[in-house]
Amino acid sequence: MIRITIGMGSCGIAAGAEEIYDTFLEHSKKNNDIEIVKVGCIGICQYEPLVEIYKDNERTTYINVKAEDVSNIIEEHVIYHNIVSKLLIEEKYKNITEVAYYKKQIRIALRNCGIINPENIDEYIKINGYKGLSEALSKKPNDIIDELKNSNLRGRGGAGFSTGKKWELANLSKSEVKYVCCNADEGDPGSFMDRAILEGDPHSVIEAMIIAGFVTNSNQGYIYVRAEYPLAIKRLEIAIEQAYSKQFLGTNILGTGFCFDLSLRLGSGAFVCGEETALISSIEGKRGEPKVRPPFPTDKGIFSRPTLINNVETYANIVPIILNGSKWFKSIGTNVSGGTKVFALSGKIVNTGLIEIPIGSSLKEIIYDIGGGIPNNKKFKAAQIGGPSGGCIPGKYIDITIDYETLIEAGAMMGSGGLIIMDEDTCMVDIAKFFLDFTVDESCGQCIPCRIGTQKLLEILKKITDGLGKETDLHELKDLSAHVRDTSFCGLGYSAPNPILSTILHFENEYIEHVKDKNCKARNCKNLMKYIIEESKCIGCGICLKECPVNAIEGVVKTPHIIDQSKCIKCGICFEKCKFDAIEIAGGIDG
Repeated sequence: MIRITIGMGSCGIAAGAEEIYDTFLEHSKKNNDIEIVKVGCIGICQYEPLVEIYKDNERTTYINVKAEDVSNIIEEHVIYHNIVSKLLIEEKYKNITEVAYYKKQIRIALRNCGIINPENIDEYIKINGYKGLSEALSKKPNDIIDELKNSNLRGRGGAGFSTGKKWELANLSKSEVKYVCCNADEGDPGSFMDRAILEGDPHSVIEAMIIAGFVTNSNQGYIYVRAEYPLAIKRLEIAIEQAYSKQFLGTNILGTGFCFDLSLRLGSGAFVCGEETALISSIEGKRGEPKVRPPFPTDKGIFSRPTLINNVETYANIVPIILNGSKWFKSIGTNVSGGTKVFALSGKIVNTGLIEIPIGSSLKEIIYDIGGGIPNNKKFKAAQIGGPSGGCIPGKYIDITIDYETLIEAGAMMGSGGLIIMDEDTCMVDIAKFFLDFTVDESCGQCIPCRIGTQKLLEILKKITDGLGKETDLHELKDLSAHVRDTSFCGLGYSAPNPILSTILHFENEYIEHVKDKNCKARNCKNLMKYIIEESKCIGCGICLKECPVNAIEGVVKTPHIIDQSKCIKCGICFEKCKFDAIEIAGGIDG
């Protein structure tokens, strides 16, 4: 049997994978030796739609496949045993896992994504799925807790708290009713790690949650997932139904007498509900607002009962630890943080998508060995890590190791796993404004420092990027950021100023240039730019005049033109269309 897999995560479907899948299905009707399988995201999203063929114990990866390529693949590869070279990522690489993008990755949380059919529980079982549950149910809860503590697995949602310690606290809480919860409310811009796991390997999370229920003496679990993840929700629903049908969920699981039920709870997309106490309020049907801690959820959580909450990636690491042991997991990573971390790699980088690296890998390895470097030979300027709550790592720290402690020392944080690469053409003041604009929109408004303080910070940043900033604004930015950080009610407000504080720390000269010189070297801030036609180079061809959408250019044929600055909207079309390099970009609102 020849197995043909089509990447049908959200990224694959967006790239047209459904048409590819349907076309392969049509061809498979004529050939009983072909099995067409939908799988999740394999990670390197820029090459979707991805098709992989498993034949004669060999795996071949075809990239950017179109519907018209299908018949060629069937005829050449399946029938005549010839590789379709033009569809390989590189002619010398038959298998996508051979390319540099995968060489320094270790896939633990993503181990099954892009490999198995997430809608078929039998495929999960064939690769030792639910074997971890079977082993766990034969042990004592404290033995599993000790194994997790010894593994140095830390929560992958951002805080980095010891997973084994959290499970122990939930185990020790006294209550007849307890809950286990999965936080799948992934909201950071540029982050899609949890979505990919739920779409590509939902049973790994379900199995881990059942084990968590056994360890903490809980009989009810909830997966809190945002409604904007329809494919993840669909595959979770299918997986839960299949787990019940195989008696991995429900009563008397595997004949042990242990009972555990699992259901979904859909969030409406509020970023603040990624904070666990706000998530709890949402599950209870209340407004998603954070609460004061302590008490912590392990003492008083959902419906005031002890509740264990971990995020998707954390749960995805549980079963491998149980099957392979804490010593194995601990051997990957650093002395205090075991295992790997999944990142969504995006921005000014050649290779984009999901990566899973050992904790302690360097930023340089990620950018150049895995990411393929910066496009167009541009210089690396900074990396935004940890989403809107994180910070920027400047180019001079390119050798920094990616671990919890080192990132905090550098003014950043691990976060849930967003990693956005920026090149020399990025304005760091504009980046700070972008993330703060997001935070302002997502603030629940419960406390004044976050509700009013972040809005005021955004106003100052807009003022600076509009060319109206003063030196006193820089002092106010620093003071107000510290105040918001120190007095906000929850983690959202506490971390909201991080993009400002880290960019000022490492790129204060850019803020000063914006304020004093009214100049944006990166040419991102439109109000600090001016398009000027250089008279000596302009031959009066009239192209810019015709292309200008607001008639801001004046002149007659064969004589130098001029740009009326009062009309110019700084769209840059004239700059792009001029064939004689006669248009220059000047900084400063006064020219």
